[in-house]
Amino acid sequence: MPEFWSEFLPYPWNIVVAGAVAAGLLFGFIGGSTFFAIWAERKVSGRIQDRLGPTRVGPFGLLQSLADGIKLISKEDHAPIGADRFLFKLAPYLAFCASFVGFLALPFGNHLVAQELNVAAFFMLAVLSSEVFGVVLAGYASGSKWSLFGGVREAAQVVSYEVPRAMCVVVPICVAGTLNLNTIGNQQVGWFWNWNMFHDPFTFVAFFIFFICATASCKRAPFDLAEAESELVAGFLTEYSGIRWSYFFLAEYGSMFAVSGLASMLFLGGWHTGVLPFEPAIEFGFIGGNLLNAAVFIGKCWMLVMLMMWLRWSLPRLRIDQVMMTCLQYFLPISCVLLVGVCLWQLVVPSQVAVIVTYVLAFGWTGFLAIVFLSVFRTPLGADAARGELPGAWHDQRVPANVKPN
Repeated sequence: MPEFWSEFLPYPWNIVVAGAVAAGLLFGFIGGSTFFAIWAERKVSGRIQDRLGPTRVGPFGLLQSLADGIKLISKEDHAPIGADRFLFKLAPYLAFCASFVGFLALPFGNHLVAQELNVAAFFMLAVLSSEVFGVVLAGYASGSKWSLFGGVREAAQVVSYEVPRAMCVVVPICVAGTLNLNTIGNQQVGWFWNWNMFHDPFTFVAFFIFFICATASCKRAPFDLAEAESELVAGFLTEYSGIRWSYFFLAEYGSMFAVSGLASMLFLGGWHTGVLPFEPAIEFGFIGGNLLNAAVFIGKCWMLVMLMMWLRWSLPRLRIDQVMMTCLQYFLPISCVLLVGVCLWQLVVPSQVAVIVTYVLAFGWTGFLAIVFLSVFRTPLGADAARGELPGAWHDQRVPANVKPN
């Protein structure tokens, strides 16, 4: 990006302007994504719980997030008497900055990235992991035992889950031979069976382990022990209100999209459609193709974000001992086996066998998704069809008081 601006501005103004433009675009994207994500989460939760969700403010309730944002800006922003005021005010901005910086190295298309790095994969892991400092500071500086418990829980959880998550990132990197996310994305061009997820059984399993660990790192249910409203009031958020409270949500939804983008880039073909005749970069040239590639990439990321929402409203919250046991007794040894397995696969498995396994994984997973899609979105039968509910959704079957049985 600085090279583009060097044609119009001298050094160092080209770097300053390029950085300001990239930061503005990324901040707008994170804010817009969060705006839509809050609305989508309410709609998803309402659909799962047989409710309507937001319907009043704007068409389909789309402006409900705007109304909530105005309300948060106008609310009183105060710190408790016993709080460390400097750290209390610093914590939400520190958490958001960690989420924001991760987008600097995330490519949305071929060379469509704020700053292309040769170590982009590990850079994203490092900066996204630093979000925990904001959460821990918020818990410590609030002067509340509930906030402190939430911060300590988050520290223990993130330190534990970072290990299997990083090891699952190394698995596709061993296949690609590079840490440059742009190069990894370009290597997966072509049909969807060229994606790293279908390269071998170890990368296939690594995608799911990575996604679960990434969900835990974003403090999403069933791993939201840092908040745990049923136990800790609101955890590290207990003493926050107003605009500072909203920055924690910006950080959370930004991290959700960032880890989904990293998963898409490492495992799901990045900005490639997976259907060779419909590759936008081939049909529409460099500029138009890159914009459409960015749309494909954002669509994949939103699918993973919606999956996180689905998990949140479908699974119960785990206890803190169950969260730690799941990581240390299951995910950590599994990720170690996956890392050793992919290295051995690269060395000893013949190419003919690798091709057969690739096709089996790709078409088997495609068939499984087709079955799930048809089962979830099939037309409900009987009373559910008349009521417009999801199959199996609970509804009150009690007879009204004014209706007499026959």
